[in-house]
Amino acid sequence: MTATRSGPLSDVRVIEAGTLIAGPFCGQLLADFGAEVIKVEDPGAGDPMRQWGQVKHEGKSLSWPVIARNKKSVTANLRIAEGQRILRELVAGADVFVENFRPGTLERWGLSYDELQEINPRLVLVRVTGYGQDGPYASRAGFGAIGEAMGGMRHVTGEPDRPPSRVGVSVGDSLAATFSALGAVMALHARNRTGRGQVVDTAIYEAVLAFMESMLPEWEIAGYQRERTGSVLPRIAPSNAYPTADGAEIIIGANRDTVFTRLCELMGEPELATGERYGTHDARGENQVELDELIAAWTRGFDAADVLDKLHEAGVPAGRVYTAADMTADPHFAARQAIVRLMHPELGEFPMQNVVPRLSDTPGEVRSLGPELGEHNAEIYGRLLGADEEQLRCWRADNVI
Repeated sequence: MTATRSGPLSDVRVIEAGTLIAGPFCGQLLADFGAEVIKVEDPGAGDPMRQWGQVKHEGKSLSWPVIARNKKSVTANLRIAEGQRILRELVAGADVFVENFRPGTLERWGLSYDELQEINPRLVLVRVTGYGQDGPYASRAGFGAIGEAMGGMRHVTGEPDRPPSRVGVSVGDSLAATFSALGAVMALHARNRTGRGQVVDTAIYEAVLAFMESMLPEWEIAGYQRERTGSVLPRIAPSNAYPTADGAEIIIGANRDTVFTRLCELMGEPELATGERYGTHDARGENQVELDELIAAWTRGFDAADVLDKLHEAGVPAGRVYTAADMTADPHFAARQAIVRLMHPELGEFPMQNVVPRLSDTPGEVRSLGPELGEHNAEIYGRLLGADEEQLRCWRADNVI
């Protein structure tokens, strides 16, 4: 059962018709902070995320309970007129409508923004696509991986002597979803002044591009093209992974002058911080490989726990490369409740990342895991559309819901 909603968005109703990650993660972020998110799914199989995921347990997706948390599920066949009519009625009483269909899909269904505004002028329509709603590539099919490539992230990710690598999570989709949630909240804020909604148009490749720091002026002004550099930040030293005596690797970031001085003192070589080869930021960048070798020779003399204790005590930023096992055992994660656990009806205690960021007065909350397909048909269609049991029965018989 879904707990009572609270949080800064508890007065906001969201209709989410997206699938997979880019649209649904936007809905998750809004739901985390109290929005009533009603997820509209195909009555056949629902969102493919119900079956997707790198690992399943007892046939159950471990991705679905996370990305659909705090949401309510209803079913409607949006490819037929009656399903489209149901969606119009839902949108008529909503604040935000999130979708990540290919551009033109809503228009074919008679659900263009102009048509939706006629029934709800205050509606904020969030549209997440690979390439945006206009431009020569708008009609192309777009997935997160393509956006990561086109936005520049894949080119600079991985080892220099190997093909481009992925980050390890669907970062393109998640970045687009995060910007979309931000856009939705900004559009709602603007609506308080204007009384009208607007379209939030998020292209995955542009969301990735927004994270690419100074890549563009480096190329256009300085003629420098960033390349893959593995674990190293080029000309930013020391900032790398370093080996320890027990076979672990730790990350040390000591590229700032004052921090590098503390590291050199800890290593017993304070003269490195003032010498010509490493005494300035630029000098350390020029001699990065040699400096990394010096630090690695020092870290190899200690087990990871011992050298990390020394680094923390000296005020040098450092840490392990965490796995999920490390996270669940870490006292800092526990103290800040970075991991929250809810009971799954079939899988038992279910851990997942908590809500970010933390608000002091109106915090977000994980209230429920991802719902069963159509679990809230009776509640939502009864409460919002006035549908009785006979109407629900007819819709089911006609494969509308």
